[in-house]
Amino acid sequence: MWLNLTLEKSYSSTTAGHFAFMTLSGAHPNRCFQAQCDAEMALDLFPELRNRIDIKAGLLSGGEQQMLALGRVLARRPKLLMVDELSLGLAPLVVRRLLAAVRAAVDEGVGVLLVEQHPRLALRYADHAYVMHRGRISHSATAEETLANIDEIERTFMSTSAAGADQH
Repeated sequence: MWLNLTLEKSYSSTTAGHFAFMTLSGAHPNRCFQAQCDAEMALDLFPELRNRIDIKAGLLSGGEQQMLALGRVLARRPKLLMVDELSLGLAPLVVRRLLAAVRAAVDEGVGVLLVEQHPRLALRYADHAYVMHRGRISHSATAEETLANIDEIERTFMSTSAAGADQH
């Protein structure tokens, strides 16, 4: 539903606009006023959205839509952020911007669980890494240790033959 709103309505500093923004993103109406100033923080994270403020969100590029979605979530100051395939279909520059915003949230105390198809890139922004294989944690180490052993981990757990073995 948020794709039909303009960015201005999504990030409006007016009470009515902010109420629409927070209601559509699932916030309880009494919490709208608490997070009102955070919408400005979200626009500061992704300043290019300011230039597109009057454009319907559904007409934004995929990267801009992902920035808008992440900005809306971060504007609510979550305690936990769960992100699945943040980079899917996006240009590398946009992915790095999004991951940097996620890292900034971590640095401010937000817990993050990130599932990502590009582990080498994601590990540059992570503190810890887990690899699940057949529904169990098969690797747990710091991001730095994981990155140092990424070739072995990819051969063991992420190769085509390992994926094919799961089907038998």
